[in-house]
Amino acid sequence: MSAPYDDALAALQGAGRLPSVSAAVARDGEPVWSGCVSVLPGITADSAYRIGSITKTLTAVLVLQLRDEGRLGLDDPIGRFVPDTGYRSVTLRELLAHTGGLQSEPAGPWWERVDGGSFAALTAANDGSGRVAAAGEYYHYSNLGFALLGEVVARLRGASWWEVVQQRLLAPLGMTRTSYRPPEDHAPGRSVDHFAHTLSAEPHTDTGAMAAAGQLWSTVGDLLRWADLLATGHPDVLAAATLAEMATPSALAADYGLGLRVLRSGGRTLVGHTGSMPGFQASLFVDRDTRDAVAVLANATTGLDTDGVPWVLLDPSSPVPVDEPWQPSARPLPAPVVDVLGVWFWGNTALGLEWVRSELVVRDLRTGAVEDRFRLDGDRFVGTVGYHRGESLHLRRRADGSVGHLECATFVWTRSPYDPDAPIPGGPAPAAPPDRA
Repeated sequence: MSAPYDDALAALQGAGRLPSVSAAVARDGEPVWSGCVSVLPGITADSAYRIGSITKTLTAVLVLQLRDEGRLGLDDPIGRFVPDTGYRSVTLRELLAHTGGLQSEPAGPWWERVDGGSFAALTAANDGSGRVAAAGEYYHYSNLGFALLGEVVARLRGASWWEVVQQRLLAPLGMTRTSYRPPEDHAPGRSVDHFAHTLSAEPHTDTGAMAAAGQLWSTVGDLLRWADLLATGHPDVLAAATLAEMATPSALAADYGLGLRVLRSGGRTLVGHTGSMPGFQASLFVDRDTRDAVAVLANATTGLDTDGVPWVLLDPSSPVPVDEPWQPSARPLPAPVVDVLGVWFWGNTALGLEWVRSELVVRDLRTGAVEDRFRLDGDRFVGTVGYHRGESLHLRRRADGSVGHLECATFVWTRSPYDPDAPIPGGPAPAAPPDRA
């Protein structure tokens, strides 16, 4: 039973260039499989990852708890509870549905990559002048809006947002592996260089006043517990009827309700959320009718199709084929490789040159198709696959030693689209591209 899931996960890792990816699937509310593919040591399906905006679903549930207790109304303006915000007239419903017209990100440095400050500092920097639309005009996703909702929760409960999360959500659901900071067993945040395929470390920040929008860490096992809460409710957390209300899209967004995303395909509807932070991507969705759920966590800034992966694992019978698992490139790269990575042009056609498993891969940037592969041989590259198999790709250098253009069997590649009437420094003027068919 596990083989289709394992194969699908391996395909996702290879296609997405993911240092690691962990996933778990539940059927009828019961976990049936979990797995992990990692090129880094020590990472398993039990390791914690940052979950990004899946955090918003916890914040939304806390707000709806307060509504069900009669402590607030969704059509109350946030200024009733947080009078010091510059968005006092925006309602809680509009903040939950991202229809309040707030800007997507708070003013100042990129909040996901720097340690955050106090709520007072956040409100001082975001006085309402940055809004992009009138309230109720259209759907516009706002991380800032969920920071404001987190403050509503904190003020009405008389405790920090994180303390409320622990007491009112994690404890009753037994989510012992969900945390504010990275636990000892965690996947490190990584970014993959697009052309070199090398890994870079990403920061594990404390986002401070923005925490309610995307701070938390969790495991795929804990997230399946949360997914089942979104499907069935829990007597100590939130009623099923309220969760159904949250899963109902607003009039301004067909795929977003009150803190929950809605995905549809083949007559099936999933609710949940995606997430991303520097070094991490996440996806958590559940079919509320069947209680089938999927949780996927990766430690890469990009590469995981967070909207598509739930469908892949709900029906893993036909995964995208991958020849072999993706592996990062070792540092340092050979000097000639460093000189040629990036975007080049054959005539007016853009090509991306990447270093993959000790080969130079030439990819057509229009289609993503691999056109050629070369192995390094001294200061030149020799074709191994494609039209230029056996041919030499030469680095034509300028007087200062920098690479001016590349040449292979009269094919000339330049860093910018060529002018047919202008010669190329250090080489012949390119002719019209020949027929490669």
